[in-house]
Amino acid sequence: MLDLVATDADRGRMGVGSIHHVAFTAESVAEEEAWKEAYADHGLSASGPIDRTYFRSLYCREPGGVLFEIATDGPGFTVDEDLADLGSSLALPAWLEGKRAEIRAALPAFDPPHVDSSAGTGDE
Repeated sequence: MLDLVATDADRGRMGVGSIHHVAFTAESVAEEEAWKEAYADHGLSASGPIDRTYFRSLYCREPGGVLFEIATDGPGFTVDEDLADLGSSLALPAWLEGKRAEIRAALPAFDPPHVDSSAGTGDE
């Protein structure tokens, strides 16, 4: 594996045109734990797993400074709202509820698309 490292440069900063992290999916909690062990076998430490309400995440920064996230698919976004209601309101995990007003104020205006349920699917 080749890793290019700029030794005289600062780490990237969050903002337009930058990448905060790269995320991968773990098929199971057991696979996520195997990744944590694999990181340790290579002298890297991983934070987590961290319960993110909708999934569990494990984080590790590789020697070049890139942050990798390995997250489980579940339990999923229907843990706190019905599938039919997804996207109809701002749902937040409990640990972010205290910042609801701040988060809502930072969101741009958005009008979701309207689907005419009386229209055909085009498959007829």
